[in-house]
Amino acid sequence: MRPNLGGILETAVYVDDMELAHAFYSGVLGLTRMVAGDRLYAYDAGPSQVLLVFHRGHTGEDVETPGGMVPGHDTSGHSHFAFKIPADQVQPWRDFLSREKVEIISEVVWPAGGTSLYFNDPDGNVLELAAAPLWPNFLT
Repeated sequence: MRPNLGGILETAVYVDDMELAHAFYSGVLGLTRMVAGDRLYAYDAGPSQVLLVFHRGHTGEDVETPGGMVPGHDTSGHSHFAFKIPADQVQPWRDFLSREKVEIISEVVWPAGGTSLYFNDPDGNVLELAAAPLWPNFLT
């Protein structure tokens, strides 16, 4: 029998300029930074959810910690992830992003009735604000 998963704890994005990324993720999106290091910033992205912002090109080597080795990882190109938002917050987010001069590059109304707003972070990663219903397991 397969053990149960508890959901996704961390989502990672790779950036070239850590301070510019921090200005965006903390200043524009309002996330609280929990960890600040040379190669990693970690943000509180909601209950039991963490956004990891890695310094691109600085995470490919394994890292020894007192508790064990963290395998190296890295990526190139643009990545994607989504934040959940309530349906009644789609328009307030449209308005807020406009005031912050963050261009919405696409908006999708899904067959189930949910709405997604897509925009870029300063490194070109594609972020999404998604309001349910969207996926069969994301109804509220």
